[in-house]
Formats: sequence, C-alpha cells, structure tokens
Amino acid sequence: MKRNLLLLVLVFSTFFGVSQELSPYFKITETDSEISVINTQIKEALSQNGFFVIGEYAVAKNENLFVTCFTSNELKDLSLQFKDRGALASVLKVGFVKKDGKTTVSILNPEYMFMAYWGEQLKGQEDQLMAISNKVKATFSGFGEAEAFGGTVEKDDLADYHYMMMMPYFDDPDELNEFDSFEEGLATIRKNLEAGKGNTVKVYEQIFEGKEIAIFGVGLLDTEDGESHFLPIIGEDHVANMPYEIILQGKEASSLPGKYRIALFWPSLTMGQFMKINSTPGYIKDVMEGLTED
Repeated sequence: MKRNLLLLVLVFSTFFGVSQELSPYFKITETDSEISVINTQIKEALSQNGFFVIGEYAVAKNENLFVTCFTSNELKDLSLQFKDRGALASVLKVGFVKKDGKTTVSILNPEYMFMAYWGEQLKGQEDQLMAISNKVKATFSGFGEAEAFGGTVEKDDLADYHYMMMMPYFDDPDELNEFDSFEEGLATIRKNLEAGKGNTVKVYEQIFEGKEIAIFGVGLLDTEDGESHFLPIIGEDHVANMPYEIILQGKEASSLPGKYRIALFWPSLTMGQFMKINSTPGYIKDVMEGLTED
C-alpha cells in the first residue's frame, strides 16, 4: 500500500509538477567574529566572484545590526530587461546581527526577490535569473551551508504577491513625484539625502548610465518611527532586506508601498504584528515623498 502511494506521488510529481516554496532569506553562518571582521571576509569573496559593494550601514544606528549592499554588471544588465521598476532588484544584501556574542550572517534570497519583482514580466529570462541566484549562493558557500528562513511563499505566488485582500501588489507603487527631467529628479533626491532630510541616510546610489534610471538605498533613522521602532516589533533577523529604496525612472520617482514591501520580506507576520506598526507604511511614504521635494 505504501509502495503504491509513493508511486502515485511520483507520477503526479512528474506530470503535474510540485509547487515550490521559497523563503526570503538564507542564514549563511553564525560566528564568534566581530561584524567588521566577517564583513571584510565577505566583501573579499564578493569581489573575487565578480560582485562589487555599493554601500553599507549600521541599521537604526545600531552597531549590532549591519547591512552590506552589492551588485554586479551582469545583474544590472538583467534588471534592465524588466521595464516596470525592474532595477529595484539590481541590488542584493548581506545582513549581520550580533547577539549574545555571536554574529549571524544572512543574505536576501535572490530568487525570492527576483520572482517577486520580475515574475509578472518574465519572458524567457528564467535561466539568467537562476544563474545569478546560483552564483550568489556559490559565493557564500565557503562561509557555511545556506539555511532558508523567514517564512515561505509559493514560488508561483510571488509574481502577484500581496498580503491579503485589498492590500497592494508590486505594480501599485507609491508615486512620489514627477520632475521636469531625470536630471532634476536626480539632483533633488541627492540634495535631500545629502542633507539627511527626514532623518535619513543615503546607503547607496546606483545609476544606470544612459538609461535615466537611478536607485537610492535609504536608511530610516528616525528614533520614533524609523527602523529602531518597527524592526524590533516585526523581526530584526530579517535585516538583510534593508535599506528601503527610491527608484527614479525617467521623470518619475516612486517606491514600493510599505504594505507590500514589509509583507513581502516578513511573510509570516500576523495581523496582530502588522497592526503594531500600522503607521509605518504611511511614515515611509511621507519620508520618501519628502526626499523627492524641494
């Protein structure tokens, strides 16, 4: 009987496929090393494998929470094939959390983010997507065996992911501002980030030369409403999705709505947890809008 049941499962798996669940993060290692030490080793590994670091910061101004952001020319080129804010997935991140004398290193799962941001626009780029994802995982394999964590979402559901009914999708952005030109938008956002407007810090700036596309990684440092407020409530272990982003595409600046982006990278949040940060999506939108205004 058990043998027949196993055979039936194999038949269904072969002909109909088995749904695959993805997690937003991989835990890479837990070490006694200081964040600065393991981060230096990781940056060397990234460089040796064709990636380059474009920014890093202490999340929430907390020395025990740190993120390093990296990309590659291959990833940048692939992201440009997706016209609807595809460049948002051109930056990957490593998170460091120090607790009780141990430093835990995690990475954002590339495939998870790629499927969420690019899934609706995929037209034959699946092999390229997986090649980059596998290259990232191979780069970190020397530090430990990757362990998925952070909740799960069916791979097929990521392309049109939303937390629940009436919540936004990827293609429901917060539209922040429209400028007279790309150059005006670039200058405005740069000026505001340089001034730390809204208690922010520029973590990285990624410009796609000749394409009128720019991505800004923005640290939210306000002590009442920013990262130090909402991350402890929803989970600092997920720090590898920070910082937040603004995308300037042509004359238009936008960002992902908090009700989408937070839910995507904390897919196991309960409604009770979400309600404890019910003001956070609005706060984030206000800050991002402020960074696009004179």
